[in-house]
Amino acid sequence: MATDPLTTSAKHEFLSGAKHTIPMLVGAIPFGLLFGALATAAGLPLWATLATSLLVYAGSAQFIAVGLVSQGTAVALIIATTFIVNARHALYAASLVPHLKHLRQRWLVPLAFTLTDETYAVTIPRYNRADNSPNKHWFQLGSAAAMYSNWQLCTLLGALAGAQFQGLADIGLEVAMAVTFIGIVVPLLRSAPMLLSAVTAGVVALLCNGLPHQLGLFIGAIAGILAGFTLEQRRGASRSEPS
Repeated sequence: MATDPLTTSAKHEFLSGAKHTIPMLVGAIPFGLLFGALATAAGLPLWATLATSLLVYAGSAQFIAVGLVSQGTAVALIIATTFIVNARHALYAASLVPHLKHLRQRWLVPLAFTLTDETYAVTIPRYNRADNSPNKHWFQLGSAAAMYSNWQLCTLLGALAGAQFQGLADIGLEVAMAVTFIGIVVPLLRSAPMLLSAVTAGVVALLCNGLPHQLGLFIGAIAGILAGFTLEQRRGASRSEPS
């Protein structure tokens, strides 16, 4: 049986990953601009703002960290808070293990560092496609390269614009964050456990919104995971029972 060259060529996988990420880039542009502007408004020098995006590269955690820095929060608490917010990436990584376990460390390190919500949402359907391409990790790398480059550029532009236009952080660019995550989540809601997980996480996060250090997000995520997992287990048990 002939194979599609697009599934076997590393170059085509890379370019396809970048291409499929374009809608996510559009949503991330205002997000990155806003971060650069807020970091500047919080008093971070340009080099520190850029270093945060280059070395941390975690949008939501960066926003939280900037807010805590502006409040004079202790470094240890900033690290702990951002760690909790980014704990969801461990779940992403766990689901990617079956697809990446054959790769060497020189591949796993950059793929792990550049794993974001957007790249995961774009990449996991490619990994789940039933074909024999040995280069699917190049698809993830293409998506990650597009997102990473876009984030660095937007951070720089936002920081420069924020220094010139002090009101940039107040024009409502943060709505891009909500729109982007809606675009990420909705296409993945293809089963009852996924839908229950999303609804549970949203409701619990809203109920716990008043907790300090964004703990409501973490609790909501855990609740959603448990709800979806429980329903999936029950459905699996019912299917295995004799009729």
